[in-house]
Amino acid sequence: MNIYVSNLSFNTSDTELNELFSTFGEVSSAKVITDRETGRSRGFGFVEMPSEDEGKDAMLGLNNKEVEGRAMSVSVAKPREERSSNGGGGRGGYGNNGGGGGRW
Repeated sequence: MNIYVSNLSFNTSDTELNELFSTFGEVSSAKVITDRETGRSRGFGFVEMPSEDEGKDAMLGLNNKEVEGRAMSVSVAKPREERSSNGGGGRGGYGNNGGGGGRW
């Protein structure tokens, strides 16, 4: 079962997240998501638990649990949406192929 955890303290590590959930059963992985540029926590993460029953127990036991002054929100993770291959957003509003208003 893949579990989404939000409202984490910015000090929470992968290891601490793993330890929180391992009290409810086996944890395959626990990952706090970090900013690519700064390496700082983004305040959310994902936990993978092989047993659905243990995952549900963990969600019930940890949802709204206060850790380092913040009440965690724990829910079933939604599948990641596929992104388009063109890299997203265009250059809307630029007209003239992005010419930038130079001389015509």
